[in-house]
Amino acid sequence: MASFSPAVAGLLLRSIVIVIVMVGVLTLSANGLEFRVGGPRGWVEPTGNDTDKYNEWASENRFHIGDSLYFKYENDSVLVVNGQEYSRCNNSFPIHKFKDGNTSFTLDRFGYFYFISGTYSHCRNGQRLIIRVMGQPAAPAPEPTGPGGDDEPATHNPPPEDKPNSAATVTASGLLLVVALGFMFLVPGHLLP
Repeated sequence: MASFSPAVAGLLLRSIVIVIVMVGVLTLSANGLEFRVGGPRGWVEPTGNDTDKYNEWASENRFHIGDSLYFKYENDSVLVVNGQEYSRCNNSFPIHKFKDGNTSFTLDRFGYFYFISGTYSHCRNGQRLIIRVMGQPAAPAPEPTGPGGDDEPATHNPPPEDKPNSAATVTASGLLLVVALGFMFLVPGHLLP
């Protein structure tokens, strides 16, 4: 069995810890961020003049492949639809339909995702959302046709292109890496073998 000097053993231990931290960092960053749609209130029908609240929220964030949206709701549903079905609040032809009350939807590609409530009146009152997943060249969202057909303009605001995602500015994985590296180089050598 090989024997190591205390200096070599300490260096070996530090190297192993750095590798473990790096694997953890890569795992955390590959999983993406989870965004809770609607904040503490969840996925609910907007009240009053708050009909664009979900798209205003989306415009304040940046979404990437691997991020997920968490929808919390009661007596409702979440439908993933195309742009035309979004603008008409048409719940007849969803791409995906969820009604479990705790839906997590992973953003698995670049481009736009359109979400509506499965209850027509809720959608008409603003319970709908457009998400743009970053990674494609900056371009405006395809403008869905209005609720009355092609002659009536749509009633949503596409998300702006260059707003940073405040939730992603300082990630847990980046913070973990800085703390681990700081620990590795600040701990006196005599504390480690």
